[in-house]
Amino acid sequence: MTPLVSRLSRLWAIMRKPRAAVGSGHRRQAASQEGRQKHAKSNSQAKPSACDAYAGMIPKCPGAPAGLARQPEEVVLQASVSPYHLFRDVAEVTAFRRSLLSWYDQEKRDLPWRRRAEDEVDPDRRAYAVWVSEVMLQQTQVATVINYYTGWMQKWPTLQDLASASLEEVNQLWAGLGYYSRGRRLQEGARKVVEELGGHMPRTAETLQQLLPGVGRYTAGAIASIAFGQATGVVDGNVARVLCRVRAIGADPSSTLVSQRLWGLAQQLVDPARPGDFNQAAMELGATVCTPQRPLCSQCPVQSLCRARQRVEREQLLASRSLSGNPDVEECALNTGQCQLCLPASEPWDQTLGVVNFPRKASRKPPREESSATCVVEQPGALGGAQILLVQRPNSGLLAGLWEFPSVTWEPSEQLQRKALLQELQRWAGPLPATRLRHLGEVVHTFSHIKLTYQVYGLALEGQTPVTTVPAGARWLTQEEFHTAAVSTAMKKVFRVYQGQQPGTCKGSKRSQVSSPCSRKKPCMGQQVLDNFFRPHISTDASNLNSAAQ
Repeated sequence: MTPLVSRLSRLWAIMRKPRAAVGSGHRRQAASQEGRQKHAKSNSQAKPSACDAYAGMIPKCPGAPAGLARQPEEVVLQASVSPYHLFRDVAEVTAFRRSLLSWYDQEKRDLPWRRRAEDEVDPDRRAYAVWVSEVMLQQTQVATVINYYTGWMQKWPTLQDLASASLEEVNQLWAGLGYYSRGRRLQEGARKVVEELGGHMPRTAETLQQLLPGVGRYTAGAIASIAFGQATGVVDGNVARVLCRVRAIGADPSSTLVSQRLWGLAQQLVDPARPGDFNQAAMELGATVCTPQRPLCSQCPVQSLCRARQRVEREQLLASRSLSGNPDVEECALNTGQCQLCLPASEPWDQTLGVVNFPRKASRKPPREESSATCVVEQPGALGGAQILLVQRPNSGLLAGLWEFPSVTWEPSEQLQRKALLQELQRWAGPLPATRLRHLGEVVHTFSHIKLTYQVYGLALEGQTPVTTVPAGARWLTQEEFHTAAVSTAMKKVFRVYQGQQPGTCKGSKRSQVSSPCSRKKPCMGQQVLDNFFRPHISTDASNLNSAAQ
């Protein structure tokens, strides 16, 4: 054995010594539990312990002893994460599982997707029901999802039903839920299962992620554990927060290193006997108790295992000078600014935050700002009532396939803006009376990465023969049809501004972030310029519109 390998062997032995018995015991316990549970038959992979996590990440070196293999600098990198942030004891893991599941059995919310998962006998229908709920719950609150989920499952109770639906129907039901590509990918996945997989959902997290479009690591793990009983951990925002606090991980959870650690912890903790319930319990804890800003620590079932809570108590004792000498409270052995999971040195402990110190998230990049001009065109309906013009967005990109009022990119000049908007309107509806185009106000709507300001215009076609034919990609709808069509929340805000400016009404909506000229003491500068520009120039006949728009 070479001197280098000999030194590395001794270092590895030192790193393994406190945990060696724990790792083997954990594997034995997992194996015995799997043997006792019939519905855990899909759990063919042994769950890694803390010791296994180290060993599994270390590639073999030629000539090195078993269990040892890593270049010296990689060993140092591995050692820079303190065991303080891990679960090193079988008793700890067992206590965590038992406490969390006992709490979940008593406190879990009664949600429609949970009832379906529990009552559904057919595994494919059960997996489909879980899949729909998990996709809807991404970036969306539970209270908002409940009605959408119920309506969706009533309309398309099986994969086959969804696969046969049109994208227009999917967008229509999804309208208002946000992140519209989710619905489209869900339907794409259903069609793939029906057309290419014989109508059967993949049974493992690995194949779910590999075969279904839009299904990532979290969604695959949730479906596999809840629907098929696979012992695979999951990490969403709620679970990440719980794990960061329980193990005092203060670094940014979105970083690659921290994310890998969190997934490792989730896999180590998941109960092989009740993997689906355990994962839902961890998410439930983060959603209802271990919340981002005002956690209810006194109601937490795992508070005795929470290192963040222990840190708070320690800091309180130190602040009251009740602790002297070396307090018998465990802390990170590498708490010297070198540990990659501790609070960053640039953001030290804040006494006022308590457990909310964990984790510290990197500041989010603000959404980019964009502006657009959009126009509500209204004409008398053939059977009475009014109709409004909608056009369909492209099948890719933001709000793909949804319907909207004709819109153009905002121009810096009012004259150019009006000209561009009239050209767009003429493309869909033919010659229009230009003088009736009015600026009504603005709407600000923030998407995930874009803050979009709509300058809202209106054009009422009164006293004219209704337009009955329009190009493909456009349609006239009644107001009732508009409210049930596949339109975005932003367009509904725009329409509220238009409605508020009709004779006898003036409805400013603070909640919708809209403003309009009638809600101000005097017309905005844009409206004044617009009025001054068009009053002396434009005649009322439609023929002048053609020349003005060219």
